[in-house]
Amino acid sequence: MTPSTRPLPDDRLAVGQVLVRLLQRFRRDVFALAAEHGVTDIREAHLHVFGNVGVDGVRLTTLARRAQLSLAACAELVDDLQAKGYLERRRDPSDGRAKLIYPTSRGREILALAGHRVAELETEWGDHVGPAEFEAAMRTLDRLVTILDEQGGGRDA
Repeated sequence: MTPSTRPLPDDRLAVGQVLVRLLQRFRRDVFALAAEHGVTDIREAHLHVFGNVGVDGVRLTTLARRAQLSLAACAELVDDLQAKGYLERRRDPSDGRAKLIYPTSRGREILALAGHRVAELETEWGDHVGPAEFEAAMRTLDRLVTILDEQGGGRDA
């Protein structure tokens, strides 16, 4: 049995338009902050890695899965960020054959700066629509991502 399709409302943007516009604004604001701090060598594609690398070390296969990139594309971005001094590879203490990817001190500075800006953006955007409404929208979207990811094999799938 196929669920019936509801017509799109005339009084709001469709989901794809909302998500793309918010992502464009988000990226523009993050890049503006980076540029203010002299970081001009990062491209949009690098955000896939930066947004998923964490600080505790991650294997390339896990990072690629989290970033929803092919292993080859992720490796290329990690190589580029390593050459720029933002990431480094270290031996995995649990498996000497494997490497873990960590942010360098410069990379951690960028992650902290970006994290602070994300918190500012959430506050600013919440002030526009009301903090409770923004938080409810974020929790709803997060729940939707979780449900869709579980249907597709897990949050990092």
